[in-house]
Amino acid sequence: MSTVDSQDDEDTFKILIATDIHLGYLEKDPVRGNDTFVTFNEILDHAQKNGVDFVLLGGDLFHENKPSRKTVHSCLESLRKYCMGDRPVQFEILSDQAVNFHYSKFPWVNYQDGNLNISIPIFSIHGNHDDPTGADALCALDILSCAGLLNHFGRSASVEKIDISPILLRKGRTKIALYGLGAIPDERLYRMFVNKQVTMLRPKEDEDSWFNLFVIHQNRSKHGATNYIPEQFLDDFINLVVWGHEHECKIAPSQNEQQCFYVSQPGSSVVTSLSPGEAVKKHIGLLHVKGKKMKMQKIALETVRTFYMEDIVLADHPDLFNPDNPKVTQAIQAFCMEKVELMLDNAERERLGNPRQPEKPLIRLRVDYTGGFEPFSVHRFSQKYMDRVANPKDIIHFFRHREQKEKNDSDLNFGKLIGRPPSEGMTLRVEDLVKQYFQTAEKKVQLSLLTERGMGEAVQEFVDKEEKDAIEELVKFQLEKTQRFLKERLTDAEEEKIDEEVRKFRESRKKNTEEEDEEVREAMTRARAHRSEDAVLVAASSDEELMDTGMKGTVDSDDGLATTSRGRGRARGRARGARGQNSMARGSSRRGRGSTGQESATSSGTYKSVSVPAKNMSIIDAFRSLKPQSLNSSKSYSEFFQDIVDDDSDIEEISFVPSSKVNQRSSATYSLSKRGSQSQTSRGVDFESDEDEYDPFKSTATSRRTK
Repeated sequence: MSTVDSQDDEDTFKILIATDIHLGYLEKDPVRGNDTFVTFNEILDHAQKNGVDFVLLGGDLFHENKPSRKTVHSCLESLRKYCMGDRPVQFEILSDQAVNFHYSKFPWVNYQDGNLNISIPIFSIHGNHDDPTGADALCALDILSCAGLLNHFGRSASVEKIDISPILLRKGRTKIALYGLGAIPDERLYRMFVNKQVTMLRPKEDEDSWFNLFVIHQNRSKHGATNYIPEQFLDDFINLVVWGHEHECKIAPSQNEQQCFYVSQPGSSVVTSLSPGEAVKKHIGLLHVKGKKMKMQKIALETVRTFYMEDIVLADHPDLFNPDNPKVTQAIQAFCMEKVELMLDNAERERLGNPRQPEKPLIRLRVDYTGGFEPFSVHRFSQKYMDRVANPKDIIHFFRHREQKEKNDSDLNFGKLIGRPPSEGMTLRVEDLVKQYFQTAEKKVQLSLLTERGMGEAVQEFVDKEEKDAIEELVKFQLEKTQRFLKERLTDAEEEKIDEEVRKFRESRKKNTEEEDEEVREAMTRARAHRSEDAVLVAASSDEELMDTGMKGTVDSDDGLATTSRGRGRARGRARGARGQNSMARGSSRRGRGSTGQESATSSGTYKSVSVPAKNMSIIDAFRSLKPQSLNSSKSYSEFFQDIVDDDSDIEEISFVPSSKVNQRSSATYSLSKRGSQSQTSRGVDFESDEDEYDPFKSTATSRRTK
């Protein structure tokens, strides 16, 4: 790795790099509630003291998708304290900012805004914890961006094709092309890389003179066949990759031998899981870039809570523990207490040299009690360390390996089944549970129209993103699509034939995962639009009710029941009462205070009734709210077939068209050329395969596009 000789001249970029700050993690914990805010202040303080040109964040600034008011307030307070001031910014933006920030109402970098006084700009992508959601696809970073305190970039507007346009920066004779890609589900992004749907645009003029810096927030370690992003997928013209999402600190740049770029993994700045990767010392990086040379300086974080972790295997100490000994449990507990005391002593010695470190450390002791041992009471054990440890309830974790099960069939060899602690074990997702349920369910409750994967993703949206109409809209969308399919096939209105065609159509969709993803996205778009319409109708209905709530002494003309309501005066009450009677004649619903709740539909001026989904509606309620057409009788099949429509106007294709706005604030506009994200013209790996099969590592021709 080339190093920078002079670090403070006018041609050197100084960039502070951090990822996964997770503001608001355990904010309600009386001991650890302020850890993330204190460490965030330390990071910004380092940026201010080192006089950096800008701060680069790699995602997950917030721990929750919808952070609390306390978290947002603390974040705004820190940004205003450290990032605003009279210190001039020494670099300029050369790219078209209307393209870099095309989704923003203020498509320019914040320090060029005449109404703001920014001394340290912050550039950040979003992570999987603070990703855009909802009807308007907004995230917490968009709030900070709108306030002018942060520059949110790397957001992809299309789910079919991704064009990553860099932010072109220049300081003196050093030029940086800053690429960013916010968090995307790993399986989807993996498939897009394989299908050549990810393109990184390069400056057309002097493309070899740029230092290419790429920020990404995805799984780096392999969690499944496609549940990660291999480094070989990234372009070889990149100089440095800043990899977010992984919490283990590996900030020293390591070289990828095949692609010849360097990868820096800063890790998280707070311990969010009691796992071995989190026990590594936390750092942030100070990156110096001059020309094509770089240097990464590690800065240790002093306000991070100390975390010590140790594993014990009881079977490895036969001289100390005998399962047949009636007092072996007391011996194990005494041994664990010695280990915890030793870790507390080490934490105290480390804290003596660093007064900024929190007083209570995090302690984790994992005990493998395989071999006939019995665990002792963890709650009773934790009571002894309530005032000395930050996580007293999680100090001890008992687990054991699963014994290898003997199989009668000698051909079956599953190997040794090893159990892992629940905290480090595999994570079950909602869509996986839905798929598992339908695969093991009885035939009468099997899905015949929808696929398990599509339903699973809809339920995931319902649970995680609070899309109340996700399931209903997916069912409606798929029903309409199946009707059109049967119409095109000219299927006879017979139950057996319709059954067979529906089954074939479902199997074809299960094989085409891209089409299935498009169905789910279309359903989510409909759900968001439906929620927006509901909000407008509820607001209109509320306005009508407010005009009627002042009614006093109103008599219902149907049953003669008198209703009373509060009024601000006798004359005003009478006037509102008269208006209320007219409103009742129109047939509007009386849901205000003191109303009878009866309706009359005798006039065409009636408002449309609005059904608002309950705030805490359960998944079962969402399923029950559907009214699918029954397909169990020949009569229902005929009705189903007669409902086939020819109108395809409700199908929308989602495509990304870059904004054509011209940013007058940019100093110059550089044209960009499109380069395939798998282009490997100089080196690569040859695989033996058929010519028809696509090899994601095989070199492709470079195409160019002028922006």
